[in-house]
Amino acid sequence: MDHVKILGIKFITISITVLSLFGIFNDVGLGNLALISLLTTIISYLIGDMFILRRFGNVAASIADFGLAFVSYWLLGSLFIVGGGPLLLTALAAAFFTACAEAIIHIYILDVFTNFRGKEDSEDYGAMGKLQTEFAEEMDVDKHSGKDDPLRKQKRDR
Repeated sequence: MDHVKILGIKFITISITVLSLFGIFNDVGLGNLALISLLTTIISYLIGDMFILRRFGNVAASIADFGLAFVSYWLLGSLFIVGGGPLLLTALAAAFFTACAEAIIHIYILDVFTNFRGKEDSEDYGAMGKLQTEFAEEMDVDKHSGKDDPLRKQKRDR
């Protein structure tokens, strides 16, 4: 059920981007825009979320989603859009906005699927997030060692 919810969220965000940008700059029918949105959603979910996000994390998946969205918009736009509108620039702008939204969707995916990564991946990748800081009382090394280093004394006097 979570996959359906995530696909719905992705489809809505991609559809808003596609309908907004391609609808403004190109004379395209609603059916063609919905088909571009649906195909881009499926490609982005299978490659970007199920493969790249699982293995490499949010940043790599967002960058990959930008590339996937750009290529998808450009190729599907050239297939379904008749006319000589600024297709390349529209695909680039749509890919940018899609990648920005995908970064937030990836955070949601990682939150919903707490064990989204494999066990060995999560231990290696997540170890940096589990570090803790130890706090101790500060102590003066010179006071306890009985030695007074002349270089430290000069630094303290400055």
